[in-house]
Amino acid sequence: MKKILQALFEYKTLGSQQAKEVLLNMSKGIYNDSEIAAFITVYLMRSITIDELQGFRDALLELCVPVDLGGHEVIDIVGTGGDGKNTFNISTLSCFIVAGAGHKVAKHGNYGATSVSGSSNVMEHLGYTFKNNSAALQQDIESANLCFLHAPLFHPALKVVGPIRKNLGLRTFFNMLGPMVNPAFPQYQLVGVYNLEMARIYNYLLQQSGKNFTIIHSLDGYDEISLTGDTKVITNTGEVIMTPEELGKRLVSPQDIYGGSTAEEAAKIFINILRGNGTWAQNAVVLANSAMALHCTGKYDSYDDCFLMAVESLESGRAYEVLKRLVG
Repeated sequence: MKKILQALFEYKTLGSQQAKEVLLNMSKGIYNDSEIAAFITVYLMRSITIDELQGFRDALLELCVPVDLGGHEVIDIVGTGGDGKNTFNISTLSCFIVAGAGHKVAKHGNYGATSVSGSSNVMEHLGYTFKNNSAALQQDIESANLCFLHAPLFHPALKVVGPIRKNLGLRTFFNMLGPMVNPAFPQYQLVGVYNLEMARIYNYLLQQSGKNFTIIHSLDGYDEISLTGDTKVITNTGEVIMTPEELGKRLVSPQDIYGGSTAEEAAKIFINILRGNGTWAQNAVVLANSAMALHCTGKYDSYDDCFLMAVESLESGRAYEVLKRLVG
């Protein structure tokens, strides 16, 4: 590791194979915590290259526990996290609404490293049992249209770095990796990113994958459609900037989408919205992200059709029914 760190401190970058080897070695426990922390810190001081990110991704996918969902076509809705905005769990709620609208969802998530409550925190609080058994996950998909993949159970390398990330409490390149290493290899993906540079890198990597994807970035810094300002939307076919009115029928303020100061508060907000008792602003933001995910599948004529489907899923109680089927 010393040689690698020396090269990085001299402003050199890693090739994809080198990057892959570093992460494989991390998972084997070859490096100590100080070496890993130093390595992670490099990427807090400079941007990651496409080659480096590709190498890290390839290592995690090679090491991951495979998932067989019985041939179901699935979508993942995920933000990179690390935007520092502490919103409620918008992408996780959107998964329930999309599942309630009849689509299969394989949500990949983790505990919050930079926020009060990541998707795993809220799912655990709601009573969901994490699992990496394909038969049990397939059963979740078939009974509820949704299964949750808690990243550390599928990525041994993440277990090694988890405590270090938590102690650093800063956005790291692992935030960037999460959406690219879903072990279910979803056919459709809605990815929220926290800056335009990450949007460019994801666009390059997802174009190569051949899957249907949509990348979203709120221009005021959110890694989701926040409706606090305009959103850049990038798909397989191009990019466009959309207004809050186009996406969610309204503009909202940052305090409207605050996620609470504890995991308990975050779970309370989550369940309140899922039961149909959210505020106008909370509902609008969740519905906009859900509609964009539905639109990503390419199965609908327009975004507005998708928005109406999302409204129907939430207001009819079908989205809440998904949770009841998952946790009883």
